[in-house]
Amino acid sequence: MLSICKIYFSIFFLLSIICFINGLYFLSLNYSLMIEWGLFEFNSVNVVMIFLFDMMSLLFMSFVFFISSMVILYSEEYMGGDLNLNRFIMLVVMFVISMMFLILSPNLISILLGWDGLGLVSYCLVIYYQNVKSFNAGMLTILSNRVGDVALLMSIAWMLNFGSWNFIFYLEIMKNDMNMMIISYLVILAAMTKSAQMPFSSWLPAAMAAPTPVSSLVHSSTLVTAGVYLLIRFHYSFSANMVYLLLFISSMTMFMSGLGANFEYDLKKIIALSTLSQLGLMMSILSLGSYKLAFFHLLTHALFKALLFMCAGNIIHNLHNCQDIRFMGGLINHMPLTCSFFNICNFSLCGLPFLSGFYSKDLIVEVMSMSYINLYIYIIFFLSIGLTVSYSFRLSYYSLSGNFNFLSLNNLSEKSLLMLMSMGGLIFLVIFMGSLLMWLIFPKPIFICLPIILKLMTLFVVILGMYFGYEIAKFKLSYHLKSLNYVTMSNYFSLMWNLPILSTFGLNFYPLFFGSKAYLKLDQGWFEYYGGQNLAFQLKKYSFIQLMSLNHLKVYFTMFVIWILFLFIVN
Repeated sequence: MLSICKIYFSIFFLLSIICFINGLYFLSLNYSLMIEWGLFEFNSVNVVMIFLFDMMSLLFMSFVFFISSMVILYSEEYMGGDLNLNRFIMLVVMFVISMMFLILSPNLISILLGWDGLGLVSYCLVIYYQNVKSFNAGMLTILSNRVGDVALLMSIAWMLNFGSWNFIFYLEIMKNDMNMMIISYLVILAAMTKSAQMPFSSWLPAAMAAPTPVSSLVHSSTLVTAGVYLLIRFHYSFSANMVYLLLFISSMTMFMSGLGANFEYDLKKIIALSTLSQLGLMMSILSLGSYKLAFFHLLTHALFKALLFMCAGNIIHNLHNCQDIRFMGGLINHMPLTCSFFNICNFSLCGLPFLSGFYSKDLIVEVMSMSYINLYIYIIFFLSIGLTVSYSFRLSYYSLSGNFNFLSLNNLSEKSLLMLMSMGGLIFLVIFMGSLLMWLIFPKPIFICLPIILKLMTLFVVILGMYFGYEIAKFKLSYHLKSLNYVTMSNYFSLMWNLPILSTFGLNFYPLFFGSKAYLKLDQGWFEYYGGQNLAFQLKKYSFIQLMSLNHLKVYFTMFVIWILFLFIVN
């Protein structure tokens, strides 16, 4: 009998192949297809469900289906000891279906359906292990995302001015009409929360409380990429001011997360911060006008980031749920295949020539060098690329070289065949898919003419980043470990410039603290004295009727006799 994992693996894998072949067909014909399905009519309001099939939506869907099929196969082994495996798989399937709604919709209402579905299911998955840390992380995740949901709801309300919610028809109008620019600003805000740009970055590392297969899916092709995908769809409607704002925020996010990852010791959080850095890269090249490049990097990044998380999950699984990289070391001797996959993904992330990450990342840097931009963006871009290499090299240095630091009698091995199969399915795409997508998305070669210094600049920054990563990762717990010499600065950088403190204390602790003070001083203090409670007390105290009614029965009979006499007199 087939397990639920194998059933959904087969379905998603088949759908992935169908979507990819159709995507190639649509790409070759430069063809788009819109399907309208009328739900109901009420007076003059015609409510329809619209699906947009084009090269972009079909290719992205095929990648999401392929990665989710591998993740579901991986989960059968990884979550094997879980009693609620079926519930977990159904949550992952709901997650993928929500993403499909978002990818296929050129309509803001159905986008909201997928958008809110992603938010809700991600909350269920983050709190899956049901401990205090998971609950806190889930609450931070869903509350950060609610800001974007509200922005999307407001843009839906504002689009009533158009007479339809099919934003795809109105993108040019939004760019030129001052009243309609607000929709683009709200969409940028929504995308910033979903893709965890500053100042909403702190939920992304916190969401690592979810099981590793979920992290693999979330950080590669679903939740965090939803914001970037929405901006790619909306890119025609951005004015110059919006683009500069987005460029500044995304470049700061890229730099901040790259710096933070160099001071982090949690394996999953390092990879999460690396995702944040790559999202900043996608957003910044999108704001420089190259939406196809952003989409290209979105696809290549999805592949190696999914595999990176799977390798991390396998390592954590074998180390009995230990995630601290200081306990690892010499893993190459115990888990050679996993470590090979891990290293290839790390190289792809750094942009090593002829792996998939190189094709998109190198092109992004060279296109950025060709653009009319100021020195600040130029320096931030190259520094961020150097930091990417730095934390990747530091991660490899800690986990793969040196002595094994966990348990002296630990029996590490790669027994899990299903996990290795699902990882092996992705490794070929990590190596070859970059060049294939390059041929497909850019059929005409891009001619970039740069001076030799700028051409070699990327290579120089990569080598410098490797040296920097080696320097700050030295093992000795003495003055040699650079991050211990500057403890305050290390804490500041590893805490993502205090963003988690602002997101939690700033939004939870201080309002609750001031609320309790206000309750004591006002509600139970001055308002109590000058308000209704004291007024009622004073009226009771000095009221004539109150004095009369102290002896109830006697007063009642007296009043009754007076009332009867009064009636006789009147008559």
